[in-house]
Amino acid sequence: MRKRSNNKVLNHYSVWKYVVLVITFIIMLFSALPTLYGEDAAIQIGAKAGLNLTPQALNRVLTDEGIQVKRITQAEGETVVVLEQETQQSQAKALLNNAVEDDSQLTLSLAPAAPDWLLSMGFTPIKLGLDLRGGVQFLLDVEVEPVYQLHYDAFVDSVRQFTRMQGLNGVSVRLDSEAGVVITMPDTSHRGDIRQFIKTNYPIWQVTNLENRSLKADFKPDEKVKIRDLTVKQNLQIMRSRIEQLGITEALVQRQGEHRIRIELPGVQDPAAAKSVIGATASLAFYEVKDAGSVNAKILKDKSELPVYVARKPVLGGEHIVDARASLGEMGMPEVVIHLDRAGGKVMSDFSRDNIGKPMATSYSEYSRDEQGKVTQSTEVISVATIQSQLGDRFSITGAGDYSQAQQLALLLRAGSMTAPVTIVEERTIGPSLGAENITNGFSALGLGMAMTLLFMGLWYRRLGWVANVALIANMVILFGLLALIPGAVLTLPGIAGLVLTVGMAVDTNVLIFERIKDKLKEGRGFAHAIDRGFDSAISTIFDANFTTMITAVVLYSIGNGPIQGFALTLGLGLLTSMFTGIFASRALINWVYGRDFSRDVKV
Repeated sequence: MRKRSNNKVLNHYSVWKYVVLVITFIIMLFSALPTLYGEDAAIQIGAKAGLNLTPQALNRVLTDEGIQVKRITQAEGETVVVLEQETQQSQAKALLNNAVEDDSQLTLSLAPAAPDWLLSMGFTPIKLGLDLRGGVQFLLDVEVEPVYQLHYDAFVDSVRQFTRMQGLNGVSVRLDSEAGVVITMPDTSHRGDIRQFIKTNYPIWQVTNLENRSLKADFKPDEKVKIRDLTVKQNLQIMRSRIEQLGITEALVQRQGEHRIRIELPGVQDPAAAKSVIGATASLAFYEVKDAGSVNAKILKDKSELPVYVARKPVLGGEHIVDARASLGEMGMPEVVIHLDRAGGKVMSDFSRDNIGKPMATSYSEYSRDEQGKVTQSTEVISVATIQSQLGDRFSITGAGDYSQAQQLALLLRAGSMTAPVTIVEERTIGPSLGAENITNGFSALGLGMAMTLLFMGLWYRRLGWVANVALIANMVILFGLLALIPGAVLTLPGIAGLVLTVGMAVDTNVLIFERIKDKLKEGRGFAHAIDRGFDSAISTIFDANFTTMITAVVLYSIGNGPIQGFALTLGLGLLTSMFTGIFASRALINWVYGRDFSRDVKV
């Protein structure tokens, strides 16, 4: 019977480990290749633009005007026209304005220049940040005071309605700018009933007694903070939806501070369309029309500045709108066809059924800042129409203006009505030439750093230096491949600094291992034994050093934004790839070449 040997096989990797290493490197190499080809100027035509030309006809229209087209691709209704020359981009966009129904769906962009066979495999270039690709950045301020005001108004109306229904005579409910909501009573007999109503229906409100038989009601201390956070989060989602409607890809939408939103649009070279949609706060509301002079009504102005008496509360707000399209009605007048969600459709159906033959007003609201920086709301009645029949979840409105204005209104409503007004407080534009200069300078620094590192490792470690150099090159290939593969990963200028730092960290792993191997050789061990012991003794030190740095990278990515996150991302990924190539790839190469060399007079 053969005895099983318990002796360890020195410097041996199983075949499957070599296969995994080779396959990983090949996949990462293919993932990194599209980035080397760069990008071409392109025009992106959104799926909702209403393009009425085939790709062949589109190519013919452009070439007839002397515009050189590289290729035209279509996917999921979206068309991308890739041009040979960047200087013809604006001319091509102006020409395509006549070929679509909604020109807001035309976007100047950049398309990968990699061969089709490489792109068809699913590989794409690394997404570049604003500082490398050029584009525009907006800083928006979310005004939460109108949201608080809406809560106050709803509370006041609800308490007034309760007192009327309960027959509590002599009770006054008013909003005080400093004290909140003040409820004044002729005596204290009604105090308990009102307190119980507020406790049951408005648990987030805090009620205190005042000396003059009054109650003061206001939000609990932490509720305003919760409302503000929820409002900003909702606006963030709406902003992302609006940018998607514009057809802008690779956008970054982040919260900054307590009530601000930062939007970066890399590659956008015509920010006017984006600005007009992102900075707009549009909302529709549908009101029951009251008789002129009605006490329980409020006054809104129409386009002619004439008063329209409507109910204090709208029948329906813009938050129930799920889709909106501009079209031409039966009389050739522009109209907006609105599609409501299920809840909104039921409310509109019930209201219109009970009010056939009566007028309904549609109001359009916008927010803006005056010269003093104060947010003001402007509301205008755009149409007053008589309800002819019961409406459902789909109907049309008129009075939005000409066709282009109807398209703009439809786009805003389709992308969502803001829960709070937003205004653009800062706008920065970075030209593509400056971004190209940043790329050139950044990668020149990376190339110089790599060249000096490769030279040093080759001269200093000689026999093992080439192993470190191969591992370093493999490390950069894998790192670039990961950056291209990971969804949401964006390379920024500080990110390139992280790449340069990764070069040093990558060889640092090999330096630690090689120095341990030299120590074992000085102890009189054979080369093969020194390699085995050197790797084993260095792993714990390498892991500890990289783990502490990884903690820093994670913290930077968690609390930072924009460029800081870009640096943290490349730093963290660089740590992982450095350990992978420095420990496993280097060990595989050394095992293969020197794993059976037991000589003791080797110089490293």
